[in-house]
Amino acid sequence: MDSQISLENQLKRWNDAIASRPEDPRAYIGRGMVNFKLARIIPSIQDFDRAEELNSSITPYLWQRGLSYYYAKRYVEGAQQFELDLKVNSQDVEETVWRYLCIARSRGVTAAQNSLLEVRDDPRLVMGRVYDLYAGNCTIDDVLAAGESSGKTGNFYSHLYVGLYWEAAGDEVRSGHYIMKAATEYAIDDYMWYLAKVHLTLRGWT
Repeated sequence: MDSQISLENQLKRWNDAIASRPEDPRAYIGRGMVNFKLARIIPSIQDFDRAEELNSSITPYLWQRGLSYYYAKRYVEGAQQFELDLKVNSQDVEETVWRYLCIARSRGVTAAQNSLLEVRDDPRLVMGRVYDLYAGNCTIDDVLAAGESSGKTGNFYSHLYVGLYWEAAGDEVRSGHYIMKAATEYAIDDYMWYLAKVHLTLRGWT
């Protein structure tokens, strides 16, 4: 089945769930995630906001909203969301890197690198090397080698985060090269793979 049709079917199911359970924050998060996968960024944020209104305790777990903020160019709010997330998940490289990416887009790469939070215990080899790259302590080749040693999933994440690294640096050509490879050559069943596809769509690289 075409993935677009499948996502539209998922969206319908979440619409039905919200119609029957309008006070259920999980239903709004679910719909928000599908809206994001469909590159409907503003509706995704509206869904995450509604979930937060219904249950404020979920705020530090709304990492999906942080990603949507990035693509809505609401970088300050994105950085704030990831800072909240890191209070409950302090050793997550991805959320730390997304905070970096938001700061880089709003205040520049130097400010992002100078404020990079320390992460020591993420168990994923490739994400450890990704962190080192953003911290200025390893090379692109080091990250790609770590990805290669970790199979298809590792290759996906290494190419995605190398591409995002180049976007932060202002190099659209290199960014597009790596994110295109992540989306097309290393497809995985993961929210971040959909993010790579959304990235291509929003940047006009499809």
